[in-house]
Amino acid sequence: MRSGFRSTFGKLWLILAVAFCLRVALVLFYEATTSRQALSVIPFLFEPGNIAFALSHGQGFSSPLRTPTGPTAWMAPVYPLILAAIFKLFGAYTFPAYLAAVLFNILCSALTCIPVFKAGQRIAGPSVAVTAAWLWAIFPNAILLPVQSMWDTSLAALLAAVILYRTITLTRNSGLRDWCLYGLLWGLTLMTNPTLVLLAPFLFGWLLWRTRVISAFLLAVCIAALCCVPWAVRNYVVFGAFIPFRSVLGLQLWVGNNDRAIDGRPGEVHPLSNSTERESYRRMGELAYMQQKKSEALHWVATHPQVEAHLTWVRFVETWTGGSPHPLRDLLHIDSIEFRAILLFNLLVAAGTLVGLGFVLQTRNSYWFPLAMFPLLLPIPAYLTLSSARYRHPLDPAILLLTAIAIHRVRFVKSTVAQNSSFRKEPGNP
Repeated sequence: MRSGFRSTFGKLWLILAVAFCLRVALVLFYEATTSRQALSVIPFLFEPGNIAFALSHGQGFSSPLRTPTGPTAWMAPVYPLILAAIFKLFGAYTFPAYLAAVLFNILCSALTCIPVFKAGQRIAGPSVAVTAAWLWAIFPNAILLPVQSMWDTSLAALLAAVILYRTITLTRNSGLRDWCLYGLLWGLTLMTNPTLVLLAPFLFGWLLWRTRVISAFLLAVCIAALCCVPWAVRNYVVFGAFIPFRSVLGLQLWVGNNDRAIDGRPGEVHPLSNSTERESYRRMGELAYMQQKKSEALHWVATHPQVEAHLTWVRFVETWTGGSPHPLRDLLHIDSIEFRAILLFNLLVAAGTLVGLGFVLQTRNSYWFPLAMFPLLLPIPAYLTLSSARYRHPLDPAILLLTAIAIHRVRFVKSTVAQNSSFRKEPGNP
């Protein structure tokens, strides 16, 4: 009977069903506790929703700040185009549009169980695969983020998980079709969340070293690059400058590195909420504004080295705790059970990531390099600019997989120690 339960518990379809139902349950809770008018508008009042509104009203890829400001390259095009299609079908800022957008996010989040499971199977076996998929299904961040606001977060996490799986499954015997699809996957990913470009040279380089198939490797790289060409050409025509992915880095750097950031209030200077900055952005134009903010940020960093070191440490802590700069204090003193549960889960995952990474290195796992690149590289922009659970989410599938590896390795070590202890206690053993 126990064997049958374990067999059912390990079925991927069950994990997918639970993941989907947990996320839908949160939507139903929000619908029951929040007015439909608020849900129709508030989740869309960020850059993707604002750009999608402009697109759906024939204004082109523009106006990320809720007011007409002209063309933008603020973010990559894929997710705003998806939201724009939803606005076209269901109306802008309507409750059906909210449900459609949330359903898309939820499907992306739930489907992430599949590449997490498959990658876990390939890297460490079926037990780790099941544990990793279940961790993703119940991970609080992966339940909350698809529902709370309309960003590319869940889609980016799905694409990152698929990239990890496809990277470790490509071999020197893989056909050209597989390499072409891998290049297309990277192209779609870069046009969704360009931060993942940090992984590209390392994962492509590892594949070249592992397979030695130069022609197929070059084909995949070219296809990935070609997917980005239309967007880069559009930006050059509109702005007269080479912008391969997005223009917002200068602003992100400045928002996280200024005098108000010391007080933990970086968002107060963001042009989305600060009317003075918004007017400066409109008056100067996007590229000039971003360049000015980049210069101001670099000057501030250079003149406040000790403060910058402290802010970087705070952002490092926030990244790995899911948003808390003082995790132990918050765990002890904040009364909210939900907050404590989310924080504790993130702390355990952070510890599991470290332990799991140690195990894959110690055991010389064949796939340690691509798996390790996710937690080592993807958080770097957050350490330097702004930290949030949303920014970390694309690497969450990899760190939950590392946590699953840690869980099983710790159990194995404890079991081995217990067996050795039992053996020594048997009569006749020294």
